[in-house]
Amino acid sequence: MASTEFGEEGDSRGGMWVLEQRIDQPMDEEAEKLKNMYREKKFSTLLLLRLAYQSLGVVYGDLGTSPLYVFYNTFPHGIDNQEDVIGALSLIIYSLTLVPLVKYVLIVLRANDNGQGGTLALYSLLCRHANIRTIPNQHRTDEELTTYSRSTIREKSFAAKTKRWLEEQPYIKDIILILALVGTCMVIGDGILTPAISVLSAVGGIKVNHADLSNEVVVLVAVVILVGLFSMQHYGTDRVGWLFAPIVLLWFLLIGGIGIFNICKYDSSILKAFSPVYIYRYLKRGGKDGWTSLGGILLSITGTEALFADLAHFPVSSVQIAFTLLVFPCLLLAYSGQAAYLMHNLDHSNDAFYRSIPDKIYWPVFVVATAAAIVASQATISATFSIIKQANAHGCFPRIKVVHTSKKFLGQIYIPDINWILMILCIAVTAGFKNQSQIGNAYGTAVVLVMLVTTLLMILIMILVWRCHWILVVVFTGLSLIVECTYFSAVLFKVDQGGWAPLAIAGAFLLIMYVWHYGTVKRYEFEMHSKVSMAWILGLGPSLGLVRVPGIGLVYTELASGVPHIFSHFITNLPAIHSVVVFVCVKYLPVYTVPEDERFLVKRIGPKNFHMFRCVARYGYKDLHKKDEDFEKKLFHNLFVFVKLESMMEGCSDSDDYSLYEQQTERSREGLLLNNNAITSSTNMDPTFSSLDSIVSVTSPSQLNATVRSSGHVSNQTEVDEVEFLNSCRDAGVVHILGNTVVRASRDSRFYKKIAVDYIYAFLRKICRENSVIFNVPHESLLNVGQVFYV
Repeated sequence: MASTEFGEEGDSRGGMWVLEQRIDQPMDEEAEKLKNMYREKKFSTLLLLRLAYQSLGVVYGDLGTSPLYVFYNTFPHGIDNQEDVIGALSLIIYSLTLVPLVKYVLIVLRANDNGQGGTLALYSLLCRHANIRTIPNQHRTDEELTTYSRSTIREKSFAAKTKRWLEEQPYIKDIILILALVGTCMVIGDGILTPAISVLSAVGGIKVNHADLSNEVVVLVAVVILVGLFSMQHYGTDRVGWLFAPIVLLWFLLIGGIGIFNICKYDSSILKAFSPVYIYRYLKRGGKDGWTSLGGILLSITGTEALFADLAHFPVSSVQIAFTLLVFPCLLLAYSGQAAYLMHNLDHSNDAFYRSIPDKIYWPVFVVATAAAIVASQATISATFSIIKQANAHGCFPRIKVVHTSKKFLGQIYIPDINWILMILCIAVTAGFKNQSQIGNAYGTAVVLVMLVTTLLMILIMILVWRCHWILVVVFTGLSLIVECTYFSAVLFKVDQGGWAPLAIAGAFLLIMYVWHYGTVKRYEFEMHSKVSMAWILGLGPSLGLVRVPGIGLVYTELASGVPHIFSHFITNLPAIHSVVVFVCVKYLPVYTVPEDERFLVKRIGPKNFHMFRCVARYGYKDLHKKDEDFEKKLFHNLFVFVKLESMMEGCSDSDDYSLYEQQTERSREGLLLNNNAITSSTNMDPTFSSLDSIVSVTSPSQLNATVRSSGHVSNQTEVDEVEFLNSCRDAGVVHILGNTVVRASRDSRFYKKIAVDYIYAFLRKICRENSVIFNVPHESLLNVGQVFYV
């Protein structure tokens, strides 16, 4: 029986033997907690309210501080007519209702990938429902993971047709990936621009009472605050959230209360802005100037994209509760209060927020506003960390250090390198522009592009994942694109007035991500095409044509199947190899996490006396390959258990055994993994043919022992002998063999390919973290094997 993808090795002792063992067992308590951590039903009401409160300090700071600068960026040259104030307020009200409330909180947040948000989480969700991944390293066993949630699609449905179209067009896969990367890069741009505009706007309020204060002093104070903010990130989201949540709660209560005060004091007729008629009158009367002012209105919904990207830090329900019960009503009151004040003070648009504050509470509000601006920055910084971790797991970002800052929630992370890069770029933007209006133009460009990307990906989510009726898809797409394309057309007029900044930043990060992904794909393709045939391995004999020295050699490879070319390169240049060879593949799947008890897949390569194995360690994009000895211990534990199970299965001759084909049919029919054994043999098959994996997923040694005792068909002596042999080899020493593959552009390549591969990719490989650091390999046990290939 041949395998389509995973495994080209078999045991040729009188034929090829395939062993597959599944143990139907309850998950242990830790795995169960991990599996259900982000499922809403597992959160108590009290915990949800607590998380909703805490989410204020991480998710809503950006959206909440928009009142500081919206009217200034909407009317940078002053206001001529009271009707313009009503029209602008009407636009703000309906923008807040349609985009953050309806689109994101009610719809897009439901498209989370088991609690993970952001454009790459949407991409992962799509990858599980259609074969659109550009790195084809998946196997059918990956789909059996408990976290690999995927709904079935009826054959003749519109979703099935869409799926086939996506899978049959190679360029579509690249387009979807680039879309996801563009959205990711724009969120990174937000992480740079949000701190700049929020802190600068808040600190600028001091000039209301001290008009003689120079702009340079304001910028200097803003820079000092930004340095302090980025220096606090290593404490983690959990601690920062508890520190910032009371500040944001107080901020929303203050702006809501001041809004009510101003509506009652100045002009309650401003509430007629809830009629959309005033939007039409505003745009008709303003002409081109009215249309370009939409770039300022757009800033009222900035932070919405961070709301979705920050979802990994909190469950969906808590984010929805916080927005609907507190954030949304307080924002409406704040903007309405400022508009009521402007109705009688048309010349105060440049600092409408601070001038509308009652004199007695001006300084307390100024302090809270500055603190809230710092919190606003935290929202996009946290979102940037989350989305870069996802990009790294998808093979779209160089290897970097990722620190998990919370034992409760694995989504709360800190990335030191990115943190300092963001700080430098943020300070450069703050000191370079020195003008809220220009930073606002740049900010609006980044925000609207993220929203457009989210809409385009949501179309596919609604078709493939939710399988919505086409009318609902059209309505959602139409409303979203009308609003977002309108804003996009407005910010295009301001590209030369600061709007170029996020495009330049995003362009640089997009280049890095795409070049890294291109290099990763080419390296994987090279490994696939140059892997060693099983016939060649068998021809070498049990000694592999070398001296087998005591010890275990762990050969790290990106291949989940086949013997890598680096192994043949190794044994043709060295006279000896270890008594036991284990090919280790660490791969990331398009899932948020892989439970510990399902992480390792083990199989044997070749006959028993070759002592060669494969171990595949699978991770989700939220998981962290921890820097400790657990990985090696767990690897050997699973290896020993596999040997015991294999020996047990060799003595089985029970008539109730399922064939491999029957197992697969039964599993697909009943939708679960059966606790049975499968042995398939073929006596007349060429040993170069591929075989399905000999895989075992084990978590409980006690269950294993119980199964062994109940079998009665176990070759105990063989089992003990090989386990003792493996233990003795392990005691003799473990050597980690890593491949150092250098990618070069071929001589006939075009100049841009040579620049991308020979310079950009080579530079990124040089500065990124080594695999030996990621895997925590001790230097005294490390052996690097180099090779060069041309693309």
